[in-house]
Amino acid sequence: MKPLVAIVLGAATILGTACTTPDVSLYAQERPVFDLPQFFSGNTEAWGMFQKRSGEIVKRFHVALDGRMSQDQFVLHETFRYSDGTTQERTWTLKRERDGTWRGEAPDVVGTATGESAGNVLRWRYTLQLPVDGKVYDVQFDDMMVLIDPQTMINRARVTKFGFEVGQVTVVFRRPAP
Repeated sequence: MKPLVAIVLGAATILGTACTTPDVSLYAQERPVFDLPQFFSGNTEAWGMFQKRSGEIVKRFHVALDGRMSQDQFVLHETFRYSDGTTQERTWTLKRERDGTWRGEAPDVVGTATGESAGNVLRWRYTLQLPVDGKVYDVQFDDMMVLIDPQTMINRARVTKFGFEVGQVTVVFRRPAP
């Protein structure tokens, strides 16, 4: 019985560490520095896809974003248009905390989203109420946003439920040239 317990604990440890995201402090020296309000102020466009755990692409989408400061908060409105013809809107209200981290809320986000940044990276974590085939599921998103240049950012998100990966989202954001 003890060898079985050791095998199960070992496998759980390996699986748990295999699915972690690197600490953003690893990217502190990377440039250009990602400044959320600077990148998302005004109009931005994005293109992305959702892939199942198997890698199968199940949905593609385009997002029009409009961001602006409103007192001490940054408001980011997103309009999604999916490949199946459906649309969705989300408005984030974001606030930078004194320690430099971010907190965010949106109507379909459960609780508060949290973000931490260093260098050219922002890690954004939250639970989203995701509609699928007439049902709504609470799934966790763990986004790693990487600023490539002042006009381009790539985001890769792990989507999990009960700690198990259900898919990945890849998004490329593009700002208009100055």
